[in-house]
Amino acid sequence: MLSLLGGVFLGWSLGANDASNVFGSAVASRMLKFWTAAVLASVFVLLGALLQGQAGIETLKGLTLFTLEQAVVSSVAAATTVTIMTILGLPVSTSQAVVGAILGIGILNQQLNLAGLGKVVACWFGTPVGAAVIAVIIYKVLAAFYNNLKINLFQSDILIRLLMIAAGSYGAYALGANNVANVTAVFVGAGHLSVFSAALIGGLSIGLGILTLSKRVMETVGKKLVRLDPFSALVVLLAQSITVHIYTFIGVPVSTSQAVIGAVLGVGIVKGISTVSGRTLVNILIAWRLTPAIAGFFATALDFAIHLQYVPHP
Repeated sequence: MLSLLGGVFLGWSLGANDASNVFGSAVASRMLKFWTAAVLASVFVLLGALLQGQAGIETLKGLTLFTLEQAVVSSVAAATTVTIMTILGLPVSTSQAVVGAILGIGILNQQLNLAGLGKVVACWFGTPVGAAVIAVIIYKVLAAFYNNLKINLFQSDILIRLLMIAAGSYGAYALGANNVANVTAVFVGAGHLSVFSAALIGGLSIGLGILTLSKRVMETVGKKLVRLDPFSALVVLLAQSITVHIYTFIGVPVSTSQAVIGAVLGVGIVKGISTVSGRTLVNILIAWRLTPAIAGFFATALDFAIHLQYVPHP
């Protein structure tokens, strides 16, 4: 069981980083308290992992042939990368970190499923663009509906708060369903876990990360990238949740960070591009580009170092 600690570490780091993507805008706009959001996210992440996590697990476990040792190495490498970015307050892609680690080990051992890898990478590019488009559509549709409601300010506040809770819970469900594969799929591929056990352990470890270290990244997404009023926060939640859930049906784990940033930018386009913090956006884009490279380097170095000790000296 000690070998699973790498996966638990990765799940913890994923929860710490990616919880911002389902409730960050709600917390930043002060529609929800942090602990309310964290508990809701933890519960629905676990439900999503258990009910719909299988497809993504099947996709990632097939990217390369893993030994149990390599599964641990890839998990630790990806988790270390995501944790570093989380401490820096940057919402990065856990999916990219995991695939970067898998890619590093696959190249080193000359065992890599390029067709499966191409499918995953293609979906990476479609995630932020799709989320931005969905956000623009949702914003305009909801704005037209909302403006026709004859309610006072107090009733409006209650309505948006309730809708935000529902949308955030749905987003947490989609996060668990889509991203649990990032946490434990390699252990299924190594024959160490069943799909159900992988979903359960992955979902619990993601929830632990949400409860312990997600607050700072929530603030980055909700406040520093774009100024979000409560209505805009609701649109972002819905857009990123729908985007991630679509890819769950396709069976490809994608970046919830990229989905939420795309959704935030979509809202920024509707409201005016001046609402977007260019400097923060550039920092996040740099982090996205570096994440798979850093995770791949860590995984390759660890795997090489482990095998080096078994090489007989002359």
